[in-house]
Amino acid sequence: MNRRDAADLAGTVGLGAWVAFGVLTIVVLGHDGAPLWTDDGFLGWSLGHRPDVARALARGVTVTGSGVVPYALTVLAGMVAGRTVRRRMGAAALGLACLVMGQALRYGVMEAVRRPRPTHADWAASAGGWAFPSGHSTTAALTAGLLIVAVSLRAPSGATPLRIVIGCWGVLVGLSRVYLGVHWFTDVIGGWLFATGWLGVCLYAMTRWLPTSFVSGTPRAPHSPTEGHAPEDPGRRGSPPA
Repeated sequence: MNRRDAADLAGTVGLGAWVAFGVLTIVVLGHDGAPLWTDDGFLGWSLGHRPDVARALARGVTVTGSGVVPYALTVLAGMVAGRTVRRRMGAAALGLACLVMGQALRYGVMEAVRRPRPTHADWAASAGGWAFPSGHSTTAALTAGLLIVAVSLRAPSGATPLRIVIGCWGVLVGLSRVYLGVHWFTDVIGGWLFATGWLGVCLYAMTRWLPTSFVSGTPRAPHSPTEGHAPEDPGRRGSPPA
């Protein structure tokens, strides 16, 4: 896939995710933040299936979706994507910018929607702020997307199992929020859609405007010593002066 096709794909996927996120946000606002569709069903199931071991595992998974872990993994993605020290530092900086700006946008949406979380009595973990979109789900999905892109750049056809593992981690962080009772399932869907839309924007911009050598690290071809000069006529080589 060439750069233009990759940019078009990222833009198309991102646009589709934004449209879906916008529709979901309108529905949430239209119901004044009340549970939607299967929200009560997922929460009810989690309340009836919380053995101590499963609850501890869910808490262990959920903590990886916030704090230092996503930022460390984003830096790791930059280190994997680049092929020289300079490119690695640049890729890590771009990844962190994508993650930080995405978080800022999510906070803005969260404050605008102001959806309440499930009843505090149903919580099995600590949480703060409004519910929609889920912060852990957004952060983990963004981080997983950046890692998958980095792995794909370095091993386009030989790292499918690793990409699956990374994607499963991003999904499990979101599901752990529902299992622990601190988010509605539609909060998590909103987080995944938001992350996909924002990642699509970032990848489109990077693919369209960054030089090809940024990730590949391939040096530019040296200038030919005769560049800019007319080629010598072979018929005149060695001909005596008139």
